[in-house]
Amino acid sequence: MQQGQNQNEIANPQTGQLPQVKGPEMNDRDFLNDALSTCKYLTDSLNVAVREASHELLHSDMLQMLVETHRSARELYNLMFQKGWYKLEAEEQQNIRQAQQQYSGYSSQFPYQAALSH
Repeated sequence: MQQGQNQNEIANPQTGQLPQVKGPEMNDRDFLNDALSTCKYLTDSLNVAVREASHELLHSDMLQMLVETHRSARELYNLMFQKGWYKLEAEEQQNIRQAQQQYSGYSSQFPYQAALSH
């Protein structure tokens, strides 16, 4: 893994040649990006369906579909990241600590605090 031009950018070098001027045809990166976007949409929708399913067998089947779709999304992400087609940006350590402190204070607002401490 290498750092890109942006010091906080986490990315691998791009593999393969992508056209400088993109035409209407889809390339490998387009297909993977489309598949990942579809998986993200499906996991959001399946999560609602699983949560609201009233029949136990339907719930079980849809939960399995949700898990498999999450796995597919992760595999697509890993492949895109490996090829340098998905970039991340590292967060400043100070911002991470600040967010951790902010959200750790929220635990006192949980309605079942006694159950969490056991």
